[in-house]
Amino acid sequence: MGPAPPPSAPPLPRRRPAAEGRMTYRMHHLAIFGFWIIANLGWVPGVPKWDESFVVLAMWASVEAIFLSTFVLISQNRMQAAADKRADLDLQISLLAEHEVTKLATLVSAMADKMGVSSNADAELEEIKQDIAPEAVLDEIEETEPERR
Repeated sequence: MGPAPPPSAPPLPRRRPAAEGRMTYRMHHLAIFGFWIIANLGWVPGVPKWDESFVVLAMWASVEAIFLSTFVLISQNRMQAAADKRADLDLQISLLAEHEVTKLATLVSAMADKMGVSSNADAELEEIKQDIAPEAVLDEIEETEPERR
């Protein structure tokens, strides 16, 4: 099950997609539509036909489909907003981790220099010790984002 929608969201768009995804909802509709069709075909004795051409049934199903698709789109938009927030948080954590690793690499390099220890990775170490500016990363993301859309 996905994340809970924000409490500020209207109750119907929050609950409707979850309810319509359940098997009981489908069985309920199967029973209603099945009875409607059987009754209007004249197969149920004592029940008069009220929609012989099934126009009302088609209209009802169409209106329900419109509302259902609207609620699903609202739900998807909320899920996308939550995913965007998680992605932003993930980026911030990654940038913070990169910054901390850079500090550690600088510290370890200084310790190695002081102890007179050399390594095969000295060329790579200089690149690792270069601090990444978070603003530059965010600017690069913003510049490439319109190209992905």
